[in-house]
Amino acid sequence: MSASAPNVILRGGPMQPADQSCTRYVDDIESTLKLLVGNAYEHFQPTGQVVEHQGRSLRVFEWIRRTYVAE
Repeated sequence: MSASAPNVILRGGPMQPADQSCTRYVDDIESTLKLLVGNAYEHFQPTGQVVEHQGRSLRVFEWIRRTYVAE
């Protein structure tokens, strides 16, 4: 799998509609993922679930919290 190919699917969070998911490539699928979105970080935790998405097996990461960037 190339570094640009998605290996996880992100679910949940206050900004995401329930019927949409976001796919990404992450280096470490066992650690919590922290994404900068505007002035906040969205944190996603890996689950034991794997789903098929567009012909790929992707690890599911669930949203767990938001923290804000210190000014």
